[in-house]
Amino acid sequence: MLNKVPEVTLVFWLIKIMSTTVGETGADYLAVHVGLGTSVTGLIMAALLAAVLSIQLRRDRYVPWIYWLTVVLVSIVGTQITDVLTDKLEISLYVSTAVFAIALAATFAIWFALERTLSIHSIVTTRRELFYWAAILFTFALGTAAGDLATEALGLGFNVGVLVFVALIAGVAAAYALGANEVLTFWIAYILTRPLGASFGDMLSQSRDYGGLGFGTIYTSLAFLAVIIASVGWLSFEGGSEQNPEASPGA
Repeated sequence: MLNKVPEVTLVFWLIKIMSTTVGETGADYLAVHVGLGTSVTGLIMAALLAAVLSIQLRRDRYVPWIYWLTVVLVSIVGTQITDVLTDKLEISLYVSTAVFAIALAATFAIWFALERTLSIHSIVTTRRELFYWAAILFTFALGTAAGDLATEALGLGFNVGVLVFVALIAGVAAAYALGANEVLTFWIAYILTRPLGASFGDMLSQSRDYGGLGFGTIYTSLAFLAVIIASVGWLSFEGGSEQNPEASPGA
């Protein structure tokens, strides 16, 4: 099996942030504007994710469109999990943020104990890929909870929230450039891009009365989906970014 995860490039981070934004605005559109509700939206998206993930797991190499479709669906499902806990079960964002942080830490601990690496450049077995997608799901759920906690519960708002998360990611990038651990900085950046994308999506889609720019969830979702499709199409045309099984263990 070849490595199932793409090379970490600027395009990788661009599509990742776009995916998180679609996860935020797309879930809101389906749940509120289409009228499906949080629970029904979550069930439909979970079923789609299970179907696409099964296709992803059967592949023996990285296929851009399947991989990124899985990421988009994980983003939506992760958002829905947090929304159900917050809106339906009325669980505090402080609690959900802590729970998802613990769940993610436990996933990493078990993954490392069994595989001795958390590198995304070594996803060459089905077990490692299952750990990888579990970690991705928890990063989206954690990022959603942490982002809502920062922008809503702590009152930062969408605009300030975007600036704060950009600054944090810039700090992680600076640490990486100065020689910080590649695996650690990758996963921290991956977590932080979720609330960044969510705050950015809310800033664009929410009405001006709530501090947004008022573009609406459908137009914001369609615009970012267009960017994702164009980027993934380009990656597919270029042949993707496959890694061989002996790739470096660093992220």
